[in-house]
Amino acid sequence: MPSAQDFIPDGQPSLPALAEAATGCRGCDLYRDASQTVFGRGPIDASVMLVGEQPGDQEDLAGAPFVGPAGKILDDALRAAGVDRSRTYVTNAVKHFKFTRSQYGSRRIHQTPGATEIVACRPWLLAEMGLLRPRVLVLLGATAGKALLGSTFTVNRNRGALIRWPAGAPAEVSAIRLLATIHPSAVLRAEDQEGAYAGLVADLSRVPSLLDSPPP
Repeated sequence: MPSAQDFIPDGQPSLPALAEAATGCRGCDLYRDASQTVFGRGPIDASVMLVGEQPGDQEDLAGAPFVGPAGKILDDALRAAGVDRSRTYVTNAVKHFKFTRSQYGSRRIHQTPGATEIVACRPWLLAEMGLLRPRVLVLLGATAGKALLGSTFTVNRNRGALIRWPAGAPAEVSAIRLLATIHPSAVLRAEDQEGAYAGLVADLSRVPSLLDSPPP
């Protein structure tokens, strides 16, 4: 079964080299319809890594993560939570936009990535984690959680609390503080948008204290 692992450079590639290699990824079929690979963005020394689901329509066109409406929600929530957005690294579990076309083909409608696509793309996410070694990693939504913790992960059961890595996780991974919350796009879909946004901010407000606490 093909995966992103076949396209990751040997040795210890830099973050720019990794991003460049990802542009040619054919680890799953999503590349066929997407405009481009959307890799992570942020400083290599970022202490906080935020992982979303996949690029949306605007991200697919721009080639950068979280630049659409959900990105605006995320920016506002990080600011309200006391997290410096410019010092975070933002990426997605899946690097290509999965969509279906509307009846008349004029609009691209988001589709949730399947397990095969999540698993196929996971090596890019693990490679990003290996290079950045963030102190805190925030899972934004169920797809991000499933990419790292398996198919049984749910946001409602895990959000806002420090999550334990599975037994046997490498030491360099288990040293990363793991936190989960809703995806910012969930705020846009919620009936009670004000309440959903407040919950997102409350979850993200844990990040500064996790950064200040000694490593496990």
